Amino acid sequence: MAKRAEPYKNFKFRLVLDGRYVLGVSKVSALKRTTEVIEHREGGDQSTAHKLPGRTKYDPITLERGVTHDKDFEQWANKVWLLGQTLGSEVSLKDFRKDVNLEVYDEAGQIVQRYSIYSCWVSEYQALPDLDANANAVAVQHIKLENEGWQREFSLPDEKEPSFTQPA
Repeated sequence: MAKRAEPYKNFKFRLVLDGRYVLGVSKVSALKRTTEVIEHREGGDQSTAHKLPGRTKYDPITLERGVTHDKDFEQWANKVWLLGQTLGSEVSLKDFRKDVNLEVYDEAGQIVQRYSIYSCWVSEYQALPDLDANANAVAVQHIKLENEGWQREFSLPDEKEPSFTQPA
């Protein structure tokens, strides 16, 4: 079977949290990791530094969605820090981390890539944007997720490119 030649569009995606789709997510920042470079030189080699991989760091992921009645983002953010709790109980240590799945779809609505993002927790929560009576825009909230890595699922079946037949 011929492989797809065209790249996928970046506007068809869904986020899965606690086993259900998160509605209204309009933007997800890039999945990015960086591995530090450790350089060392040998005593007899005066001109060349050898390079080895060091620690790997996963960048935070930002999610944006329109403000609705859904309380999921706020309730998750509150598990990390909730003002007014008794001293020592401001953080819900048992369940403030969650695994998240990000699914990417092709134009025909077929899932083509899935990433599992591990041990996410909310480090930044914006409940409301700047409000402006003269603006003509959607109110957007966002959360920033710290994570301990992500991994692509390679077990998805190859996509079946849809084909339209011309009437005779």
